[in-house]
Amino acid sequence: MNSPSTSSNLQVKAQSSSLLGSDAATRTTFSDLWELGKPRLSMLSVITALVGYLAAQPDRSFSVLISLLLGTTGAAFGAAALNMWMEQDTDALMARTRGRPLPAGSLPPAIALTYGLFLCVCGDLLILWGINGLAATLTLFTQISYLLAYTPLKKKTHWCIPVGAIPGAIPPLIGWASAEGSISLLGWILFAILLTWQIPHFMAIAWTYRNDYAKANLPMLPVVDPTGNRAARQSLVASVTLFGVSFLPFVLGFTTLVYGSIALLAGCWFIYRAFRFWRSSERDGAARHLFFASIAYLPLVLAALVVDRWLFI
Repeated sequence: MNSPSTSSNLQVKAQSSSLLGSDAATRTTFSDLWELGKPRLSMLSVITALVGYLAAQPDRSFSVLISLLLGTTGAAFGAAALNMWMEQDTDALMARTRGRPLPAGSLPPAIALTYGLFLCVCGDLLILWGINGLAATLTLFTQISYLLAYTPLKKKTHWCIPVGAIPGAIPPLIGWASAEGSISLLGWILFAILLTWQIPHFMAIAWTYRNDYAKANLPMLPVVDPTGNRAARQSLVASVTLFGVSFLPFVLGFTTLVYGSIALLAGCWFIYRAFRFWRSSERDGAARHLFFASIAYLPLVLAALVVDRWLFI
């Protein structure tokens, strides 16, 4: 028989195991909720909204800045969670997404739905009350177009990528509206930069994961055209357009030659990578190079614009 001291030790160990299990479950749930918000994509929205705010150069307001950062974070994470809730069936069919919380079964769909709605509402209200109605309207439109236009179109047509580029390009306008209460020409140029940048960026992704998309019956352009010619051609056209749009801030006098030089060099490099994607016989490698070029291009050009506006204008 166990002695009283032995029984006590066993109870302590059992309680410790229970607490450790509870802590592990809490960490797992937090990790699932974090992943549900697509943090890399969502933080891109937050950062580009901040770029719009900083590039506008108004009198700075700390409370507006905090409302912008917290509001766009909530709105972006909430919309991403709702997107995952809507796409859980197709996510389960693709190798790169079947490990997400909903298709993996680690998080109940009802929790994801509630979590997404809660964050969306909180983000929208924070921007409405803490900033202004225009910024809140743009935030709401971003969510609606992302969830009710782009998300369902993914199952129907390859034109979902250009449509999805619209909500992806609105965050700088949210930042600009937060700073000025309206949107001036440079704000719309930022919108155009984000809009055109997304085409080659997502075409490179679509080509890389074309087999996954085919298994899930998602008609991305590389699935509709297995040669990749159309996707590559659209990427090249978009990168050339991006070059012209990104040069406008310098041409129109919103920036100095510092930004203009960086935009020129980065744009030529991006066009070259898109051209290689179009002409290369080894398209898989060219798509990866284009993807990494897009990842480097955007922060480089946006940072150059903000720094130029703050230091030289």
